[in-house]
Amino acid sequence: MESPHAADPEGIDPQVVELATTIFALARAGDTASLDAYIRAGVPANLTNDQGDTLVMLAAYYGHADTVECLCRHGADVNRLNDRGQSPLAGAVFKDEDAVVKTLLAHGADPTLGQPSAIDTARMFGKEHYLELFDNA
Repeated sequence: MESPHAADPEGIDPQVVELATTIFALARAGDTASLDAYIRAGVPANLTNDQGDTLVMLAAYYGHADTVECLCRHGADVNRLNDRGQSPLAGAVFKDEDAVVKTLLAHGADPTLGQPSAIDTARMFGKEHYLELFDNA
């Protein structure tokens, strides 16, 4: 008889998948306190989903500067690109998330990384105020 918690054919325990799904949802929702608790309990700050999106990428794209700050304090890589070559900073620029952009820059985000880069994104969408921020960073 097969265990109700048996691994799937790819060898991934369904409970692990469920936990990861929960953690990525916390990043999207900006639930900083819960995400912080999971990371303090051992979840990697650079956890990446099947599309290469990190927790920072999701928190940044959905406009959660406090969550991005928390992840950065835990050592999250603000310059890690997803599988499409996008950076958290470019996502935040695209979404006009000023507080997130400033938080990422404060933690060393590079506006030249990715395709399109944050600089390219700012130029493409006429967001000149970000170009000024990048010059001053």
